[in-house]
Amino acid sequence: MGPHPAVAAIRLAVRRVLHDILTEHSRTTDALASGSPRAIAYATPAMPSAGAPRATYDTAHEPSYELPGRAPQEPPRTSPHERPPSPLVLVACSGGADSMALASALAFEAPKLGIRAGGVTVDHGLQPGSDLRAEEVVQRLRELGLEPVESIAVTVGRAGGPEAAARDARYAALDDAAERHGAHAVLLGHTRDDQAETVLLGLARGSGIRSLSGMAAVSGAGGRYRRPFLGLDRQTARKACMVQSLPVWDDPHNADPAYTRSRLRHEGLPALEKALGKGVVEALARTAQLSRDDADALDAWAGQAEAAVRDSAGLLECAKLYALPPAVRRRILRRAAIEAGAPAGALFARHIEEVDRLITGWRGQGAINLPGKVVAQRQGGRLVIRQG
Repeated sequence: MGPHPAVAAIRLAVRRVLHDILTEHSRTTDALASGSPRAIAYATPAMPSAGAPRATYDTAHEPSYELPGRAPQEPPRTSPHERPPSPLVLVACSGGADSMALASALAFEAPKLGIRAGGVTVDHGLQPGSDLRAEEVVQRLRELGLEPVESIAVTVGRAGGPEAAARDARYAALDDAAERHGAHAVLLGHTRDDQAETVLLGLARGSGIRSLSGMAAVSGAGGRYRRPFLGLDRQTARKACMVQSLPVWDDPHNADPAYTRSRLRHEGLPALEKALGKGVVEALARTAQLSRDDADALDAWAGQAEAAVRDSAGLLECAKLYALPPAVRRRILRRAAIEAGAPAGALFARHIEEVDRLITGWRGQGAINLPGKVVAQRQGGRLVIRQG
């Protein structure tokens, strides 16, 4: 008799991701062994197996928290007769049902593929006794057979609000752990329900098609972060924990109406399903993938067009920008603002629209102030974006 359907589903999702990681690792070690100068620490992800969410990169809206002076680790060089070390994959685990289900599936699948598997839990220090709960998660991960396992305590700032600040601190800690351990990838337990919530939050912000594309299956510096469960619902992960008798911790913050995502989860989505019928979550997740395909295509178009709209000094020419479709032009403007020092997370659609009016509605208006003390102004038919 095979495993419970929920357990089978989470294991299959993880197995597909691990096969991709093995393929990348093999390509990288083969290139290094051959002395190829183009070998890099993390090879381009392979196409996912049939039925799996397409692995796409998201570097525009999930910032890379690179540590100063730290380049991605390169696998150690080996002699032609020496077997290269197997890749290490870490799971980010909070102790909740989604991440515990992910940890259990990784612990089951990784040894069969010759992959080393470890785990990391991040203690945000936002609740009394959080350090003790983190140690409990560490113990549970070790009981699953994962190694190395560690708990990392972080200090959560205030920039961007409590949810964004906690996310920033968490990803910085995960990046640090991946660098120190030389991990090829870090698995995250985001589900299809999380994806639907992300799409709705993006829609509410009015941030454009990239926000509607939600979370990528592969993201971060060098494709570090992998999300195997984007095609699975939250109940499948919880059921998998239950039938395996895995203890889980339900974070009270996830039910706290003070947090926007919590209100959306417990009030917004249920109201939508009541009004529109079942299938809202699946439809939103499908919208995310379609939006991502469109956004990727437009980003590629903007990347190719940018060189053609700059003069010999590298300044943007307003007349040439005006001739581009708005979606392409605004992507070029956003990229130029970020290159000038505007923080990507603080640069909203309304900022880019104001800059765009310097191109499409020029009436002699003054400079536009952007986040990060960046200023955009039109001078002699050129658009100048620089630190003010």
